[in-house]
Amino acid sequence: MTVETKVALTEQDVRSYSAKMNEANWMADFRADALLKVEQLPLPKPDKTKINKWNFTNFPIHAVESAVYTLLDELPEEARALVDSAQQKNIYVQHNNTPAYLSLADELKAQGVIMTDIFTASREHGDLVKKYFMTDGVKVDEHKLTALHAALMNGGVFVYIPKNVVVEEPLQVLFLHDNEQASLFNHVLIVAEANSSVTYVENYLSTVEEASGLANIISEVFTGDNAQITYGAVDVLAKGFTTYVNRRGIAGRDSRLDWALGLMNDSDTISENITHLVGNGSHCDMKTVVVGRGKQRQNFTTEIVHWGQDTEGFILKHGVVKDEASSIFNGIGRIAKGATRSNAVQESRVLMLSEKARGDANPILLIDEDDVTAGHAASVGRVDPLQLFYLMSRGISQHEAERLVIHGFLAPVVSKLPIEGVKKQLTEVIERKVR
Repeated sequence: MTVETKVALTEQDVRSYSAKMNEANWMADFRADALLKVEQLPLPKPDKTKINKWNFTNFPIHAVESAVYTLLDELPEEARALVDSAQQKNIYVQHNNTPAYLSLADELKAQGVIMTDIFTASREHGDLVKKYFMTDGVKVDEHKLTALHAALMNGGVFVYIPKNVVVEEPLQVLFLHDNEQASLFNHVLIVAEANSSVTYVENYLSTVEEASGLANIISEVFTGDNAQITYGAVDVLAKGFTTYVNRRGIAGRDSRLDWALGLMNDSDTISENITHLVGNGSHCDMKTVVVGRGKQRQNFTTEIVHWGQDTEGFILKHGVVKDEASSIFNGIGRIAKGATRSNAVQESRVLMLSEKARGDANPILLIDEDDVTAGHAASVGRVDPLQLFYLMSRGISQHEAERLVIHGFLAPVVSKLPIEGVKKQLTEVIERKVR
């Protein structure tokens, strides 16, 4: 038995929504074309996870209108904790599906830096958006969920860094979810032109305990020649969502794209993080930390594809699974023919905290070239009793000893997040989920 995957919305519905959001005309046509493909395309097939019974298309409301903010101090307390309102000059806030707050420093605007909601971007920066939006990164016709995203996109942000511009302070984006019926079809598009640099930090924060909507989230990240992007994210979405997250990177010559992802959703989740090292000398470092609990079912695929010569890709994933949760960690290092002198390294570690929890680590190397370096390591196990014994012999309780071991296990990713408020949030979420 499979779940009905027919979309209730019509072409007129998506065109009307596009008009309501004052998008460019080309985006309305793009949505309509994507909607036609939804029912024709299959679901993705994540390794070792059957999703044919998951609900990816039925939701109560496509988009809700929510309050906007004139000051960051008006944000809910949980959201304010992520933002240093005295220091953060560059921030965008989306409240459910509503663009709610935007601040970008004047000096960045003068240099041509753009940060705005995706609807405005389609209209005011149409040539740029059209060039990159679901063209060379994530394709509409990859499968049913990418087509559905293209048709129903109801939020997101566009970030553009011109050539030779170095953005010293992080750009922060907060997606605040506090309506139980709201669905999130967010699209993030980041473009850093040649010789530019930026740090982008993103937060998904649910302040409701349970949701009845869907989350279908896509990020497309492009680094030009000799550019650098650091992408940090902490996802904390409520139980009840069916969540699909696809973060895709395309790296140019001698560029660097680093990911630091804290995937803390309480929902059933399919996640893809794939970077294509297209340019010679490009580099990608993926760090991911995951905590699963309750009866969650989660599947995480991280992949670096080496196309250019002298490319380097490093994958590090640490996951903790408790209760009856099930988490699959697929790590793929792929070196294409001609990608000589490439280096693909990955490590996946899964820590299980209960008898019924299940974690699988699947390292995969796919190599079509001889003159390369590649390696992988994987482990799945329980808390090391020797570590606990050592800590407890120093007068630390068993509960506190387990907590310290878990935090130490996850620290390699947590420490890489570039905003202290966000790092603190991830630490607190981990604390709450593993206790």
